[in-house]
Amino acid sequence: MNEEEISKKDLLELTGISYGQLYRWKRKNLIPEEWFIRKSSFTGQETFFPKQKILQRIDRIINMKDGLSLDELADVFSPSSGEVSITPDELLQRNIVTNMTLDLFEQELGKQDVLTFADILSVYVLEKLLKSGEITRDEGKMLLSLMRDHYAKVASRPCELAVIRKMGVPLLLLIETTEHVYVDRDAKWVFRLPLRGCIEELKLKINQSEV
Repeated sequence: MNEEEISKKDLLELTGISYGQLYRWKRKNLIPEEWFIRKSSFTGQETFFPKQKILQRIDRIINMKDGLSLDELADVFSPSSGEVSITPDELLQRNIVTNMTLDLFEQELGKQDVLTFADILSVYVLEKLLKSGEITRDEGKMLLSLMRDHYAKVASRPCELAVIRKMGVPLLLLIETTEHVYVDRDAKWVFRLPLRGCIEELKLKINQSEV
């Protein structure tokens, strides 16, 4: 299904930002190049954007730019993990995850002195889903194994974590593209969670806790 789009003219009027701000944020990689969609029109070339994504991004930039530099914001919005690594004790001290979630991670994947960004993301996502009640502890263990086995293959690309259930039996999916996803009519989507948003939240928490 095609995303609703908004023209550059309408975007600038709706958000109150200037042409210069928009392209400065683009140069700083705060707004992805692929969101600038150029189309032919009767006046020549016109630029459009995926409406929901660009409005959410601009809102976050405006709300965060007073506390972080543009370079720091670019790192928050980047899908790459950089060289982030944190000990389990630091995760607890910074209130990024709780003991309950960390214990479940260690039961499933073993105790580790330092967690990579991929493992930190797994624990963070697990914490969100357990707190919301969207998955059980057993499904949480499946999530951790799925992320450990396959996340590295899609780490630099947009992807979704999803759960479907059929007759009470869960199936966890890590979906790289959501353009064409079909499931059995008797299966039920439990949730679909874009990981890019979780990565942004997590990086922001890490940056804020370091201040």
